[in-house]
Amino acid sequence: MSDLPDYAWKILTSAQKDQLVSNGLFEGAQVDLADGYIHLSAEPQVVGTLDKHFAGQSGLWLARVDLTALGSAVRWEKSRGGALFPHIYAALPLSAVTTLAPLQRATDGTVLYPA
Repeated sequence: MSDLPDYAWKILTSAQKDQLVSNGLFEGAQVDLADGYIHLSAEPQVVGTLDKHFAGQSGLWLARVDLTALGSAVRWEKSRGGALFPHIYAALPLSAVTTLAPLQRATDGTVLYPA
């Protein structure tokens, strides 16, 4: 599975972003806590995740997560449509977040990823 990316994205509300920054750790959103892992999306999956789980919400943030920094806590598992999604079976430490920026979308709906 070496063709899997070394990073993924976590979509956060403003309150969740504040928790990550102030605590240095994100334990997970309600859905993450209920499922027992933190849901992430590979870059091609972000728009689908936004449209399905965050429709109509504003004030969202994108966290680019270095999966290599999380080691064996990351598992790629089948989810929506049978696609492999990255899941973290641990809390997300701020030290594994390489970029944290407000989520922005172009007029056509594509995500404008921060540098």
